[in-house]
Amino acid sequence: MVLDWVLMFSQYDRSNNIRFYKNRTVTNFMNNIILVGFMGTGKSVVGKELAKKLNRDFVELDDMIETREKMPIKDIFEKKGEPYFRLAEKEVVKKASSRKNIVISAGGGAIVDEENFRELKNSGIIICLKASPETILKRTKGLKTRPLLNVQDPKKQIEELLKKRKPYYDKADFSIETDNLRVEQVVEEILKSFT
Repeated sequence: MVLDWVLMFSQYDRSNNIRFYKNRTVTNFMNNIILVGFMGTGKSVVGKELAKKLNRDFVELDDMIETREKMPIKDIFEKKGEPYFRLAEKEVVKKASSRKNIVISAGGGAIVDEENFRELKNSGIIICLKASPETILKRTKGLKTRPLLNVQDPKKQIEELLKKRKPYYDKADFSIETDNLRVEQVVEEILKSFT
């Protein structure tokens, strides 16, 4: 049986943490749930907890890339460059999107590619997790595994990348501001959106 929900919300809902950018009919809740957003917004931890609550498999696209390439993301960037990484990312997006009834955590820049966005959108509902540059910096500070932030001024880099990616993140079905929420609260906001 196919269940339909129509998300008809204004620009903000309930606790001011969840923002809806458009109305969207969510057909068949058994479709994938795709978490997108900048690094440090909580995609991985929220995705794992959400998958657990829904009894679904959790798929981390960056982990798929590392398995495919047999090296960490940081090394892929250093040895093969970002263009190569984006090609590998495109392949794993196709593979993950072909699966059903899973929770996917997409890399921060995955949906900047139009083909990736289409693949993910066609496989389920896209939820963007957002946070301020200050929160992102605090959450990612000292992590050497974030190649795009291994620069002289990481806060400036975060602000520039967020500005560049904003139009793509805004294409998500809805977004949740995670700055002041615990993982469990973000998961609850996602689950509430389907009821």
